[in-house]
Amino acid sequence: MLGLLSAVLAAAPARAERLIVSVSNHRVTVTPNYSGGELVLFGSVEKDATAPPGRGSYDLVVTVSGPRADMVTRRKERRFGIWINTDSRQFLQVPGYLALFANRPFDEIASAEVQRRQQLGLNNVLLMQRVGPDFADVVPNDAFRSAFVRLRSEHGLYREATSAVTFLTPTLFRTGIPLPAEVPIGIYTVEIKLFSDGALVTKTETAFEIVKVGFEQFVATTARQDGLIYGLVTAFMALMTGWMASIVFRKD
Repeated sequence: MLGLLSAVLAAAPARAERLIVSVSNHRVTVTPNYSGGELVLFGSVEKDATAPPGRGSYDLVVTVSGPRADMVTRRKERRFGIWINTDSRQFLQVPGYLALFANRPFDEIASAEVQRRQQLGLNNVLLMQRVGPDFADVVPNDAFRSAFVRLRSEHGLYREATSAVTFLTPTLFRTGIPLPAEVPIGIYTVEIKLFSDGALVTKTETAFEIVKVGFEQFVATTARQDGLIYGLVTAFMALMTGWMASIVFRKD
């Protein structure tokens, strides 16, 4: 058994490079007047003595994935002069925010097979759906999938940019992570993949959190942790609002 384990370890390729990364802020606070912002991811490629001497150029792909949830895309058609929902597709536990950044086009970084396997680009990211009784991802040009990605992209929640990663030196890099005003609250995972000559060399992860502060967060926390108090306060506020309205609009 020991000999077999040693043979497996010896056969496993040693990683000659490793990634050292960090983000400018690991905790982003969202206030009532939050209108969006941007984080900065920066890092370096650290080589060791086993790194191939001829390897001098790298490619980098950064995938930022926000909190997951079930979502529904509906198809509307105009019938009898009104728009109605005629069909829908449920997407299961898909990211609320999804961004992919690279230093150059994905087709120049890796082959189509590697892009599919490593999920490089929005067309290659798995978006699991409920299709009848089954669960599956579908081809990128599927009407519901295309509409889902387009609608999320219009709100800045899904995006890709193939010139967003900048190598400051052959081993130092940075990229910005834009956060729109509608950014979901929760934990965000940042996966960084390093490529060379079309092959994955190594990868690493980091994370940051987006939290809500202020009165909205107080209301949300109270509703979640103490429903009785939340209900009483809500009823009291409704009564006060009605009373104030009766004073303002009463006829003398």
